[in-house]
Amino acid sequence: MYADKTLTCADCGQEFTFTSSEQEFYSQRGFSEPRRCSSCRASRKAARGETGGSSSYGGGSSYGGGSSYGSGGGGGYGGGSRDRGPREMFAATCSSCGKEAQVPFRPTSGKPVYCADCFATQRR
Repeated sequence: MYADKTLTCADCGQEFTFTSSEQEFYSQRGFSEPRRCSSCRASRKAARGETGGSSSYGGGSSYGGGSSYGSGGGGGYGGGSRDRGPREMFAATCSSCGKEAQVPFRPTSGKPVYCADCFATQRR
């Protein structure tokens, strides 16, 4: 379907590879081809004061397991304010292993809640 392409960065002029999987990802979301290499994109993002990383929830492992979910204020999901303070966490019992877990939502009866370890295995 797609084949790797070599593109030239609009900022630094270096060539970079636009892989077939990246092309498919961009195409599915209606994005145009990148004009900058990953390091120049990261530099521009840092200059704008945005955080990098693959997770819009602030890094860490999924739900529960302490304060890794959205800690540091905001996490960026939904375009909310960046300085709203730490996320409120709620105590819950894991529906799979019975271990105590901290989750960023108020658990509702009838819906399963998982600790970080069980949540990770449920997603696979």
